[in-house]
Amino acid sequence: MPVSIFIQTLNEEQNLPGCLDSVYWADDVVILDSFSTDGTERVARERGCRFYQRKYDGRGPHQNWAMEHIAFKHRWVFYLDADERMTPELRSEITAIADDPLEKRVAFYCGRKNYFGDAWLKYSMPPGHIMRFFQPRHIRFKRLANPVPLIDGPFGYLEHHFLHDNFSKGLGEWFERHNRYSTYEAIETIKALEDRGVHWRSLMARDPSTRRMELKNLSLRLPGRPFFKFIYMYFIKLGLLDGRAGLTYCLLQAIYEYQIALKVREMQRTRHTGQVLFEQRVTKGPRTALPTARDTYVPTPG
Repeated sequence: MPVSIFIQTLNEEQNLPGCLDSVYWADDVVILDSFSTDGTERVARERGCRFYQRKYDGRGPHQNWAMEHIAFKHRWVFYLDADERMTPELRSEITAIADDPLEKRVAFYCGRKNYFGDAWLKYSMPPGHIMRFFQPRHIRFKRLANPVPLIDGPFGYLEHHFLHDNFSKGLGEWFERHNRYSTYEAIETIKALEDRGVHWRSLMARDPSTRRMELKNLSLRLPGRPFFKFIYMYFIKLGLLDGRAGLTYCLLQAIYEYQIALKVREMQRTRHTGQVLFEQRVTKGPRTALPTARDTYVPTPG
């Protein structure tokens, strides 16, 4: 098959076998692990995967390292998480693209069907568009969480979806994982608020991914984001039609948004307090006073 599979892992002994079963046809499966402490490495090596390890420093930097340092066997790469599954229909679609010598596009967005247990979150978490199929030399990523692709060349959209069990390891693990994610999102939120305004024209762009990212940028500036996110997902996007699973998921997303908002405030307050203390020391202290490590705030993910 003319496609390499790229998987990122952290303690995925439970999920990895199912993911690998769904890509049994691939002759090049590459795993980038963040120093798992369970049997992830054993499973990977027993199944013939190429196994790399690197300290995780955010999704964008992690993926960029892979694009720059891993020599994939094939020109085309499809990226999956361990709790995701390839489908036969998607396999046929990406194989046809990779086999086409006249294909000019260098990357493709792909949708995914998200599940809460056995329930498909058709409305509260619709498939969307995620960058998953690409030629490594033509792509890089930015942002610590929910990375945005930087594509050097034309791109397209795949018709078929892969499957995603976001709660495969239970609610406790989901909260633990999203506690980390919310820190990354808070850092990115502060960057966005300071570095750029809203590009209003992008809200009307023809490309759906551009519209979605600009809408997210606009939402960072709105008060009451957790409340409005629930209203948007549950009522406007009709998450209520997903039944109890939809209600649970929409509430969890509102909680996640509240975590981000709280961490943004905490980081801004801490940084402001540190700056005030530094200015006071410089103004009132001896002229030789120099800033120390306590005088600046550098947010540390985790």
